[in-house]
Order: sequence, then structure tokens, then C-alpha cells
Amino acid sequence: MDLKITATSPEHPAALLDLPWSVPLEQWPDEHLVSLPRGISRHVVRFARAGGEVVAVKEVGEWAAVREYGLLRDLDRLAVPAVDAVAVVTGRTDEHGEPLEPALITRHLVGSLPYRSMFETTMRPGTIKRLLDALAVLLVRLHLSGFAWGDCSLSNTLFRRDAGAYAAYLVDAETGQLHPRLSGGQRSYDLEVARVNIAGELMDLEAGGSLHPSVDPVLFGRAIVERYDELWHELTRESVYPLTKRHYIDRRVRRLNDLGFDVAEMQIQSSPDGDTVTFLPKVVDAGHHQRQLLRLTGLDAEENQARSLLNDLETWMVSQDDYAPGDPLGARPEVLAHRWVRDVFRPTVRAVPLELRGSADTAQIYHELLEHRWLLCEQTGRDVGLEAAVEGYVRTVLGPRQAEFGK
Repeated sequence: MDLKITATSPEHPAALLDLPWSVPLEQWPDEHLVSLPRGISRHVVRFARAGGEVVAVKEVGEWAAVREYGLLRDLDRLAVPAVDAVAVVTGRTDEHGEPLEPALITRHLVGSLPYRSMFETTMRPGTIKRLLDALAVLLVRLHLSGFAWGDCSLSNTLFRRDAGAYAAYLVDAETGQLHPRLSGGQRSYDLEVARVNIAGELMDLEAGGSLHPSVDPVLFGRAIVERYDELWHELTRESVYPLTKRHYIDRRVRRLNDLGFDVAEMQIQSSPDGDTVTFLPKVVDAGHHQRQLLRLTGLDAEENQARSLLNDLETWMVSQDDYAPGDPLGARPEVLAHRWVRDVFRPTVRAVPLELRGSADTAQIYHELLEHRWLLCEQTGRDVGLEAAVEGYVRTVLGPRQAEFGK
């Protein structure tokens, strides 16, 4: 059988052809590999350079590779956080003509880490809780999209910093199934698998001395179920309000927005006697602040990063002479947002030396600058400005961070 590469875009096959497909992945020479933290996997996985980007290569059976490739593309169309499928490579043979396992190729998620790498130093209980919160949000988003994961765990997830929290991404869709809608039983099964897997993974860390002594693996396994149930209830519950309190519907929608979700469709129904209204969000889309920031500025950020940047943008807008909401003679929000990106965001981020940023993206850098500016303002009792914040951030935050991680 001839080597066959099925890719998502035209530029990928040419770059992928340069990789040594006639060699078992475990034996690939270092010249093709990129040293990045890897999580635990039941398959052989390596990071390699293909053209101008880094990809993850996983050896797996052909049926499983093609199926997971399709599921990851479906999740991308549904805008669910998951690694991007790049290609499937089949028809591999070694130099003697013996068949080799096919490979699934995904794009490396820049700035992400597997959970074990994050536990190289003992992680505080509050940080573990934030990881589990991120995983619960991911599981809710998957279930709202009709995706039953089948193997939810820390090992099958990548985490990226998202302002003061984390964003979770699905990295292994091998056991997943996509349906128009999930039943309560399908969701409960995923939750039970998550609870057992997470408790077991934390017990493994505990046995290796990498878990904070105050963390109970069993209780933290239950915690993700509780967090999921709270979030699912808030996103899908039916609310009944007095007719005179119809503004409560707007309040509920704003609360969902604060959680990072948009109500794309809703059902509102009056009672037969006309004294109450029933409100039910029918379709809830995640990424409310992401979409708002992208629409206004063209900046693509994680949800909490976007919320932080939007708050700064709105504060800056109010200070502009041509800011006049509702006045047709005032500047449109999109125009002001473009000016903020050009005159504030980009110059501020560029003032941070590239070699000190590590894996943090520009949105995370700007958020951390805003946090540092707030800290300096609290200490001095006055607004210190972004220029002073950059100087202090580079000297007192990034400098020591670089020394600590030896970057």
C-alpha cells in the first residue's frame, strides 16, 4: 500500500512528507522532534516540526485514527475547545516493507501543558480547584454540543492559562461519540468516569509525593461532579417569574453572560392566568466575551482573558473625547476599539521583551500587566499608568520567573 496523507488544508501534506514515516514513531531521530512536555498516553506520541509549525503525532490503528480525525473536525465546527486535527497518515511501511501503524496528527496547542507537568512542583489546593473548574466547564460545553466523551480525565486534557484561571482543551477524542442531544444517562456516565479517573490520577500523584498533603483525591473527584451539576443547572434550568418582574429575564441572561455563555435561543411562555412567565434558555453558546472581543478588536483570546481586556477597553473608551454612546455623531465602538488596539494594546505588549514572555500569549501578558498595574495603584494610592506598570512587571515578575524556570 502506498503512503497516503489525508489533511485538512493544502499546505500540510507537503510539509508532512519530509517526516520519516518509514521509521516507527518511537525511533524517530532527534532532528525531527521537538522537546515539549507530554502527558500519559496509551499510544506512542511525539512532537515534531512540520514546516513552520509543531505537530503532535500519535500512532494508532487506522479505524481509530480516521474516526478521531473526524470527531476532532466536528468539534472544531462546533467551536468546542479541542486540539486541531491536521492529518491522518496511512499506508506506512518500514524499510523492509513491513506495515507500520497509521498516525493521527494534531496541531500543538501553544502555551498548553498536560496536568502532570503542572504538578512538577506541589500545586496548591486552590490551583487544583481551578483546573477542575476548567475541566467541568469543558465537559458542560461538550455535553451542550451533544458530545459524549467516554473517557474524561486530567490525562486527556490540556490546560492553558486564562487570566487568573485556566482553560481546558480536549486532547483525546478516541472514545467520544457525537449525538444530536445527550440523554441524562449519557451525561451521568461521563460524570462517573470523570470522578473515578480524576480521583485515581490524584492518588497516583499522592503516591509519588507530588500532591499537596491537604488534598483528598476522593473529595476532589467528587468536586468536579458538584461543579458540573451547578453549572449545568444554571445553564439549563427553567425559571418562573411574576409578570411584573419580567426584568428578571434580563438579569438571568446577564448572569449567563458573566459565566461566559450566550443565550442563542430562548423560550418565554405566559401562564394561562397571565400572572407569571416561564423562561427557558434553549441553546447556550460558550465564549460570550471571546466573541465580543473578537468582533470589536479582532483579538482572539481565552474567555477570562477577553473579559479582562474588554473591561480595560471600556474604561479607556469612556476617557475618549469622542465617546458618546447613543449619539450618531460620536465614534462607533468598533472605531474606538481599533484605536485602543493600535494605541494602547499593541505598544504595551511590545514593550515587554519577547525573550521574557515564555509560553504566555499577548492576551495573557496584557492581563498580567493590568493585574500588576492594579497592585501598584493599590500600593501607591494613585494611578501609576501602563508605562510604569510595564517596567515593574518586567523587573519584578518576569525577571524572577525567568530565573526560576531557567528560561
